Amino acid sequence: MATYQEVIFYVNGKRIADKNVNPEWTLLYYLRNKLRLCGTKLGCAEGGCGACTVMVSRYDHKAGRLVHLSANACLTPVCAVHGQAVTTVEGIGNTKTGLHAVQQRIAAAHGSQCGFCTPGIVMSMYALLRACDVEGGGRAPTMKDMEVAFQGNLCRCTGYRPIIEGFRTLTEEWERCGSRLPAVNGTSTTNGCCKGLANGCSKGDPNGWCCKANGDGGCCSSSGEQLAPGDVEILFDTSKFKPYDSSQEPIFPPELKLSPILDHQYLAIKGPRVTWYRPTTLDQLLLLKHNHPQAKIIVGNTEVGVEVKFKNCVYPVLIHPTRVKELLQIEQTDAGIKFGSSVTLNEIDSKLKAEINSLPEHKTRVFAAVVEMLHWFAGKQIRNVAAVGGNIMTGSPISDLNPVFIAANCMLELVSKEGGYRTVTMNGSFFTSYRKNIVKPDEVLLSITIPFSHEFMYFKAYKQARRRDDDIAIVNAAFNVEIQRGASPIVQKATLAYGGMAPTTLEAKQTAQVLKGKKWDMKLLEEVCNAIVKELPLSPDAPGGMIAYRRSLTLSFFYKFFVEVYGKVNCNGPQQESLPERLLSASQGLSTVHPQSSQYFQVVPPNQPKMDAVGRTIPHMSAFKQATGEAVYCDDIPHYENELYLSLVLTTRAHAKIIKVDAAPALAVEGVHAFISASDIDPKRNSFGPIIHDEEIFVTSTAYSTGQVIGAIVAIDQATAQQAAKMVKVEYEDITPVIVTIEDAVAKESFHKGTHRLMKDGDVDAALKESAHVFKGEVHMGGQEHFYLETHSTIAIPREEGNELEVISSTQHPSEAQKLISEATGMPANHIVCRVKRIGGGFGGKESRGALLALPVAIAALKLNRPVRCMLDRDEDMIASGGRHPFYGKYSIGFSKEGKLLACDIEFYNNAGHSLDLSASVLERAIFHFQNAYKIPNIRCKAACCKTNLPSNTAFRGFGGPQGMFFAENMISDISALLNVDPAQVRESNLYEEGDRTHYNQVLEHCTLKRCWSECMQRSDYEKRRLDVNSFNKQHRWRKRGLSIIPTMFGIAFTAKFLNQSGALVMVYTDGSVLLTHGGIEMGQGLHTKMIQVASRVLGIPETKIYISETSTDKVPNTSATAASSGSDLNGMAVMNACQTIMERLNPFIAANPKGKWEEWVSAAYFERVSLSATGFYRTSDIGYDWETNSGNPFNYFTFGVACSEVEIDCLTGDHQVLRTDIVMDLGESLNPAIDIGQVEGAFIQGYGLYTLEELTYSPNGILYSRGPGAYKLPGFADIPVQFNVSLLRGAPNPRAVYSSKAVGEPPLFLASSVFFAIKDAISSARSEVGLSGPFRLDSPATSARIRMACQDDFTKKITVGKDVTPWNIVP
Repeated sequence: MATYQEVIFYVNGKRIADKNVNPEWTLLYYLRNKLRLCGTKLGCAEGGCGACTVMVSRYDHKAGRLVHLSANACLTPVCAVHGQAVTTVEGIGNTKTGLHAVQQRIAAAHGSQCGFCTPGIVMSMYALLRACDVEGGGRAPTMKDMEVAFQGNLCRCTGYRPIIEGFRTLTEEWERCGSRLPAVNGTSTTNGCCKGLANGCSKGDPNGWCCKANGDGGCCSSSGEQLAPGDVEILFDTSKFKPYDSSQEPIFPPELKLSPILDHQYLAIKGPRVTWYRPTTLDQLLLLKHNHPQAKIIVGNTEVGVEVKFKNCVYPVLIHPTRVKELLQIEQTDAGIKFGSSVTLNEIDSKLKAEINSLPEHKTRVFAAVVEMLHWFAGKQIRNVAAVGGNIMTGSPISDLNPVFIAANCMLELVSKEGGYRTVTMNGSFFTSYRKNIVKPDEVLLSITIPFSHEFMYFKAYKQARRRDDDIAIVNAAFNVEIQRGASPIVQKATLAYGGMAPTTLEAKQTAQVLKGKKWDMKLLEEVCNAIVKELPLSPDAPGGMIAYRRSLTLSFFYKFFVEVYGKVNCNGPQQESLPERLLSASQGLSTVHPQSSQYFQVVPPNQPKMDAVGRTIPHMSAFKQATGEAVYCDDIPHYENELYLSLVLTTRAHAKIIKVDAAPALAVEGVHAFISASDIDPKRNSFGPIIHDEEIFVTSTAYSTGQVIGAIVAIDQATAQQAAKMVKVEYEDITPVIVTIEDAVAKESFHKGTHRLMKDGDVDAALKESAHVFKGEVHMGGQEHFYLETHSTIAIPREEGNELEVISSTQHPSEAQKLISEATGMPANHIVCRVKRIGGGFGGKESRGALLALPVAIAALKLNRPVRCMLDRDEDMIASGGRHPFYGKYSIGFSKEGKLLACDIEFYNNAGHSLDLSASVLERAIFHFQNAYKIPNIRCKAACCKTNLPSNTAFRGFGGPQGMFFAENMISDISALLNVDPAQVRESNLYEEGDRTHYNQVLEHCTLKRCWSECMQRSDYEKRRLDVNSFNKQHRWRKRGLSIIPTMFGIAFTAKFLNQSGALVMVYTDGSVLLTHGGIEMGQGLHTKMIQVASRVLGIPETKIYISETSTDKVPNTSATAASSGSDLNGMAVMNACQTIMERLNPFIAANPKGKWEEWVSAAYFERVSLSATGFYRTSDIGYDWETNSGNPFNYFTFGVACSEVEIDCLTGDHQVLRTDIVMDLGESLNPAIDIGQVEGAFIQGYGLYTLEELTYSPNGILYSRGPGAYKLPGFADIPVQFNVSLLRGAPNPRAVYSSKAVGEPPLFLASSVFFAIKDAISSARSEVGLSGPFRLDSPATSARIRMACQDDFTKKITVGKDVTPWNIVP
C-alpha cells in the first residue's frame, strides 16, 4: 500500500504542494503564516463568528459535479483540504484589478464598519452564489438561502441591515421584481414614496427640494418632474452595481477535475506530536482503528479542533475517513434512509428535504424533525463539513440530533476488524455516561438509518437556546407516539428523549409507561407532566445552571407536542372536543420573516457644490479594502526580521496567594527565548492604570482575579509560545472570600476607596411624604462582553539599538499606551511612537485595557532587543480584559395619581472588578443619566463602585449611561403597572422640555426630545398598534405581544474636562494632494471618512484628494481617547481649524487667480515659500462640572432619540422575536447620513444584545464560563427586527458641534431597551392570564430563561428548586 506525505491543494488558483505540513496546523494558520493571505481573519478559533470563512471546492467524480462549500478555516485542518481548492477573499477581487460583485455590494451598501468580519461575510455570500450556480443550474439564491448562509457569521458593528440590503440585490426575489432602483432616502426595500412623512419628504419644505425617488424612479414633488437617480441623495445606488456573472468566475483547477488520483491517495503525515491518516478503503480504516483504538476519527474537526485549542488536548493519531465510500453512502431501504457516518449534516439536510417533497407527509415526520433541528444546528460553515457520525459519537448531552435519533429508534451499524459487523438500536441505553457510549474502542460507526414514520405515528422535536440561530441547546427534546384512532385516541407506544437534563441524552422511560394505553386528553396531560417532573429532576448545583427553567422546558415541550397531536387525533368524530382556539398558540412557533427596513434623512440642498462632501452618503473610506481583505490590521502586518511571539501566562484563581512560579519546563522547550515577569522590571514601575495605578503589570504575590498577567513566554512563533506558556507551573494558596456579585460586595462592604458619590437636588424626603404614591423597587442589570471581532493585539519594534520603540497596537488611546510604556520602562515618551492604522472594533474595550498586553510586549521587546508580537486568543481576551459594568439599584419613587414624577431616592452600585480602571467615571455617568429623559424635581442619588474578584470592568459604549437610564425606565414601568395605564402615557407626561434644569443643574437648550417623541409615535403608528397588540393577546394564550416606546437623552462630552481637547495636522503637497492626521482612531465608526468630509468642505476640494494614513503619536501628541462619542466633535473642529489656517494662507493666491484650480493655488503658494502644513487645535468651551457644588455643565449638548419596538414572546419557552422597531434620532445636520444611520442601527443591535441575549456567567469561585461565541451569544443576522425603520430628525441644527452635526456613537444604544420593555409588556399580559397584576421585577438581560419564568403558570408551579445549595453559575 503506497502512502503519501505530501499535501497538495490549490489556493486562489495556485497549486500548493507541501511535504512539511504539521497535522496540527489549521487552514487559517497556513493561509496567514505560510501564504501571507491575511484577508481571512481569526475571530474566535471555534467556528462561531465566521471571520475565517473561506470557500472550499472539490470535484465529485462519482456524481460528475463541482461542490462549493463555505468553511471555517480556523477549524479546518490543512491536511483535510488535500485534493481540494480553497478560495479566499483575495482570490475573488481587489481594488487594483476590480472588485467582485459581492465585494462591491457590501462596501457600497455601507455594510462594512470596522471591517474585521467583512471578508468572512463576503466569502459566505460568494460560496452561496457559487453553490447555487452548481446546484440550481445557475439560479440566483433566495432570501431564505441567504439567511441560512449567514447563520455562522457575526458582525458587532453594523446591525446587519445594510449587509442584507446590499446582498438582497443578488437574490431571486430581487430579480423577480425586476427592480434595479436605487435604495433611496425613505426606503431601501420597497422604494416607495415618503409623501406625508415629515422627516422623509420635503413636500412643503421651504427649500423645495426633494429627498427621494418613488417606486417608478420619479419624484414626490408636486411638479411631477422625473429626476434621474444621480439627482437625488441615496444610501446606495443599485444601478451602479456590477452584475454577477458566473461565467466570469475563476475556473476550478483542471488537475483536480480531470483526475481523481489525489482522492485515492492514502495519506500518512507525521508531525512532531500528531500523525494524520487519510485511509481510502474501509479495510484501511479498520486496520488503523485496530492498531490505534484511541485514535480520533474526524471529518469536519468541529469538535476535536475546539478541544485541541481550548482544552489543551493532544490526540497523537487522527484519522480522516472522508474518502471511504462505505461511510459516504446514502441509501434508501425499506426501513428508512441509511446515511454513512461521514455524510455531512448539510448532505443529510438536502436528502431529507428531497424525500419530504416527494413522499407522503405521514412517512416523513421523523425526517421533518431532523430537518428542523438541522436548521438551528450551528452555522452553515459547520454543517457543510461536520458529519452525522461525529455528532453521535461525541455524545454531547445537549446534541440537537441525538434526542431525535433516540426517539426515532434509529439503527446504527458498527464494524471492527476483529468483531465484524453488528447493528444496534440507538435508544436510552446507547450512552453509558458523559460522552461515553456502547461502541467498542476498535469499532467504527459505519452508518445510521433514519426510519420512515407511518400514519399513526406522531413525531416532533424541540429545542430552546439562548439565541435562535447557531446556538447550543439549553434543553431539547423529541417525542414519538403511536396512537390508535377510533372512538378514543389511545396511545399504543411512546418514546420521549431529552437533552440538557443529564450527563447524557436521556430517554424518559417511566413517563413513556404512563402514556401507554391512555386516552390522549387533558387528564393524560396532567399525569404526564407529573411523571416528567418526577423522572427528570435536576440538582440545584447541576452543570449549566438555570435549573428551574430547564425543568420547566421539559413540561413546556411536551405540552406543545400534546396540543399539536391533540388537534390531529381529535379532528374527526362527533365525540371529540377540540381545544379552544386561543390554546392552539402553544404549538405555534415564532415565524421566520425576511427583514424589511427604511431609512429617512435630510439630504444636501441642490445648491451645495458637488465637491463639498459634507452631508453626503459617502461609503466608509476603507470599505472597499475591507471587502477585499486588503485592509491591514495589527496582526496582518508582515513579520519583522528576528521577530518573536509572546504568550501571556494568566492567573487562574480569583483570589489567591502566588506561592511559586516555575517557568523551567517552558524554558526547556525548543524555540523559547525568555520568560518575562516582575523580575524584569523595576518594582517601582510595576503598576499601571488609567487614573490611579492600582494594577500590577506582572502579578507578584497575590492574584485578585483570574486573567491577571503573571508573566509571558517569548518564543520563535505563536504555536511554540502558546504551548510553552501552558507549561509554566503556578502554585497557589486560595484566599477567602471570593467576591463575585455586587450583593456580596455590598454585604461585605467591599468598595473601591474614594468612589462613594452623593448627588442631591431638591427636598426628597418632603416630596416623598407629599406624593400620592410611593413605590419601592430594585433591579439588576448584567454586564456585557465587548466582543470586538479583532482581539487585543500589539507589535513592539525596538529601534536605534533599543533607544527608541515603535509600538503598533489595536488601541483607542495611543497616547495613553505611549505614556504607560514610558512609565513602565523609564524610556522618555519622545522616544516612543504609538501607531494605529485601524482597529477591528473597540466599543470602549480598547480605551484603557489594551495596556494589559501592550506593556508586556513592549517590556519584552526592549529586554530582548527584538520585535515582539502578540494577538490574544478570544478566550484570553474575554478572561482578561473585562467588559461593561453590571449594576444593581434600589429606589423609592414618588408620583402623583396621574403618574407625574415628584421625587426619587435611589442607591446603586456597579461591579468594578478588582481594580478601579474607569469605574468611578462610569458610575458618575450613570448618576448623570439615571433620570434618562424625565424631569424629576427632587432627587437623592447615592452610588459606589464595588471591589470584587473579577477582571476589571471598563469603558463600554454608553459608559454607564445605559445602566443609569435603565433604572429610570424601570421606575416608569413600575408606576404604569401600579396605576394600570399605558407606560407611554406616563413617559410622555414627564419628558424634559426646552429650558428645563436637570438634577445636576444643566439647563437644556435646543431640546428636541418632544419632537422626536411625537414623530416616533406617528411613524410607528403607536396608538393603532397598541390596540392591535391588545387584540392579539386576547386571542392567544401562549403567545403574547408587547409594545414599548422609549426615549433617550445622552450627554455628549468627556465628563473629565481636560479630555475635551483635540489636535490635527494637515499637509498639502505640491501635486494638490492632502495628507490629514488627527487624534482620533478609526474603529469602524467612519471617523476618518467624516474628517475627510470636513476637510473637503473647508478646503473646497473633492474628498478623493484627501487621505488619512494612520493615527500616530509623533504626528498629533497628547490626544484623548477616541471615546465618549466625541471623536467627530473634537477632531472635526481641530481638522477644521487646521484647514482654515491653510485656506488663510492660500486666500491671497485664490484672490490673485480666482478662476484657477486648487493645484495652481497650491503651487503658487509653494513657490512663494508659504507653509503648506498646519496644525489645528480645539477645546470645548463652556464645559465643566463641580461635584461639590452640583453646578456647571458636564455636557456640551445632548443627543436625543426615541424608539418604539414590538415583540412577540413564546410564553412556554421564553423565546422572543422583535417584530418591528421604529427609531427617530436627532443627529443635527449629519456629516454623513449613511454612516450615522449605520451607527444608529449598530448601536441598537448591540444594545439589543445587552438587554436580551448577552449574559456573562461565572463560577462561584470567579471563573468565567462564557468565554467564546459558543457560550456567549451576540445577536446574529436572524435577530434584527423584522421591520427596522430609522429616521433622522430634520431641521434640528446643533450649534455646539462641527457643521451643526451631533455625536452618534453611544446615544442610540439605550433605545434597544425598548425591546426589553416590550418584552416586559408581553410578560404582563401573560401574567394576567393567571390573575397576576401590578409591578414585577425583571432583571436585564431578558433572556429566554427570565422571560419563561416570569410568565408564571401551572407548569412553573410544578417546579421547585432547593435554595441552600451553591449554584453552578453566578451572574455578577
